[in-house]
Amino acid sequence: MKIAVLVYEYPPKIVGGLGTYAAEITRKFVLMDHDVTVFTMNDDARSLPTREIWRGIEIHRPLHIDISDSLPDVIAEDIKKWGRGINLFSKILVYNYLSASKLVNELIRKEDFKYDIVIAHDWLSTISGITIKKELGLPFAFHVHSTEKGRTLGNGSEVVSNIELRGGRAADLIVTVSYAMKDELTKLGFPKDKIQVCYNGVDEQKYNPETGNTGQSRKLRESYGIKDEDLMILFIGRLVGVKGVDRLIMAMPHVLQKKPNAKLVIVGLGDLQDYLANLVRTMRLENSVKFRFEFIPEEERILHYAACDVAVFPSLYEPFGIVVLEAMSMERPVVVGAAGVSGMREIVIPYGDEQCGYHVNPSNPPDIAWGIVSALENPEKMKWLGKNGRQRVLNDFTWDKIAERTIALYENITKR
Repeated sequence: MKIAVLVYEYPPKIVGGLGTYAAEITRKFVLMDHDVTVFTMNDDARSLPTREIWRGIEIHRPLHIDISDSLPDVIAEDIKKWGRGINLFSKILVYNYLSASKLVNELIRKEDFKYDIVIAHDWLSTISGITIKKELGLPFAFHVHSTEKGRTLGNGSEVVSNIELRGGRAADLIVTVSYAMKDELTKLGFPKDKIQVCYNGVDEQKYNPETGNTGQSRKLRESYGIKDEDLMILFIGRLVGVKGVDRLIMAMPHVLQKKPNAKLVIVGLGDLQDYLANLVRTMRLENSVKFRFEFIPEEERILHYAACDVAVFPSLYEPFGIVVLEAMSMERPVVVGAAGVSGMREIVIPYGDEQCGYHVNPSNPPDIAWGIVSALENPEKMKWLGKNGRQRVLNDFTWDKIAERTIALYENITKR
């Protein structure tokens, strides 16, 4: 199959789970003998090549031009309210239209490329997907990893929501990451008969506790002031409201009552950095909560999982949550937010012989603390939960299995 993929973030530009997903799934497609062409954003600061082959994948990065000064007269009021964010909207529009034009006019009509299907990921790329389908009549699959209303807890841009919905209506197939997301999309008016669920995955060989370096893990713990006898609680992710990091900090006094040697490490970037730092100072938790305001590379992320005793992700809205799979693959017990739209609720088994973690109410700090304390009850239980988590990954969440399922969905619409 010859596949054209439109995705906003792609290596070396990775902002979150979407970039990780896109890199892994396209590589698996190539290893399955499919041809893949990726169209992605060109990060101006890096001066990335506009066309290259990487890991067997042809990548196109159209050069950006700044159209933000021309937009105020032609865009909706809620985009104008973005302030500086209008520059981002400008970049997204340019990326979409240049990508569509390059694929249609240059690769197909000039260079005689052939494609069986065009794939777009989230609203950030769906404008070009819609355009390409109209120009060429190619089957169009729209992957929805999250929604504007969900990400902003109902306070987002109507323009972005309308772009998402238009993409869903134009697509021949809508692929989303959990049954919780399928329910959300249906409620938002997406055509239910087009929606298929395909989970994300993890590289179980890369995220493998048996290949970890104990000495490096100990050094990492020491860098945060965590001793061998201490218990390390880990959060990795964007520091934004929907991730529930503030509630996790508020849970720490309750955790410390039962586990006084517990230390929380928070790793990530986001709008809440100053607020979270002030919250820790106000609650006098400086000795128990450590920050690292960085986007760390994958090797360091794996090392953090290896170093921690439990990973906690109390999201208020989480369509899937690749970080949960990463922690589980590293045999770490997990505590996850399980209210509202939560793909993590589908990943993590909270009871029974296959239990690998705990479900908590992410709005309730005492409940988050209960989950953490339960996971840290004793070393034998922690090990048992971790082993179960890795086995669940091996059974259901390897990239090989996810890629096979995804290709099967694509083939269904290309045959039609």
